[in-house]
Order: sequence, then C-alpha cells, then structure tokens
Amino acid sequence: MLVLAIDTSTSTIVTGVVRDGSTLAERILVDSGLHNEELIPRIQEVLQEANLTFADLDAVVVGCGPGLFTGLRVGMATAAALGDALHIPVHGVCSLDAIAQRIDAPTALVTIDARRREVFWARYTEGTRTQGPEVAAPQSLTENADVVNVPEHLSDLIPAQGRRTYLHPTPAALIACADFQSPAEPLKALYLRRPDVKEPKPKPKSPAVPDVELR
Repeated sequence: MLVLAIDTSTSTIVTGVVRDGSTLAERILVDSGLHNEELIPRIQEVLQEANLTFADLDAVVVGCGPGLFTGLRVGMATAAALGDALHIPVHGVCSLDAIAQRIDAPTALVTIDARRREVFWARYTEGTRTQGPEVAAPQSLTENADVVNVPEHLSDLIPAQGRRTYLHPTPAALIACADFQSPAEPLKALYLRRPDVKEPKPKPKSPAVPDVELR
C-alpha cells in the first residue's frame, strides 16, 4: 500500500510517501508556519522524488491535531480534497500519538505549544495513550514521566520530571497510527478550544440612519 502522510498541527510541516512501512521520500519543514504556501509544493516534491504521481496513491493519512486552528485546517482540507479527487480513503490520526510513536520509553508526556500560555498534551504508557488529548497550562502538568516531549521555550514551565526532548510527527509515525483495517471515518479536528479569531460584535445603528419600512 502506498500512502501519503500529512501533518500541519504545529508550525512544522510534515509530508511524505510511505510504502508498506518504508519511507520513500519526505519533507519536514521545521518552524515554517507557511502551511498554505508550502504544503502542496512539498507534496509534489516527495512524489517526484519517489517517481510517483497522485494517481499512484492508495490512501492518505493526516494528523487531526490537537493543533492550532489555521494550520490544522490547511492540512486536513488538503487531505480531504486529495481523497475526494483521487477516490481514495483518508484516515485521520491524533498528531500527539504520532509523536509518541517515536519515543522509546515506558511512559511519556507529549506536549506541543498551544499558545495563549497553554499546551496540548497527552500521556502514554508503552506507546498507548492513557490520558488526553487535552489543553492546559504547562504549570499544571506535575506527574512525572520517563520522557517529556516539550518545546524548548516551554520546558522550564512544566514541573513534570523526565528526560526532555522535542519531536514532531514523521510520515512513518503518522501512518503507524492509522487503522487501515477499518473504513475511513469522516475527519474530525481536535481543536480542543475555540479559535483565536472571533466574529466582530455588531455595531449599533447610527441615529442618523432613518428606519425605512419596505412594503
């Protein structure tokens, strides 16, 4: 099976093609933030590097967060559009689960920056999620773990003790989290909170504007 993997849940853009567990090509743009501009060109690059076309794909796997609203929406919308155009299944996975796939330790606390002085987090035992995903202030994460995955600028704010690292999803890790034996479910984003952008409050009508009754 040839699978395209996509993750835009963080500022790192991840995409790659994997065949039967072997990564053929991948692009990982760390701290890019240019999801809308970079994602499709990077997908085209990995396909070209692997001597493939979109028509060769059998499925798409996409990270569904938790993550920031705008970046997450770009990846999921792209995955859904490709699946619809190519008539192939699209499997959504938890992005934190993909990070945990890369951690070789009995227990792990996986966090990513959620901004607003918060983190998205989940706990794992032997690679299986036991808590989360949730959003919280980093200072509230006090339970220790063998490995604590945390961005460097937030590391000192998390009281939980454990070996510090900061990993992102990879195409192979994303695909390892997908259940290809079950039918693909509709994609559901793990936003965990409302977006930063809000609709403006309606402005009161100026008293200089007369009421007009239309008949």
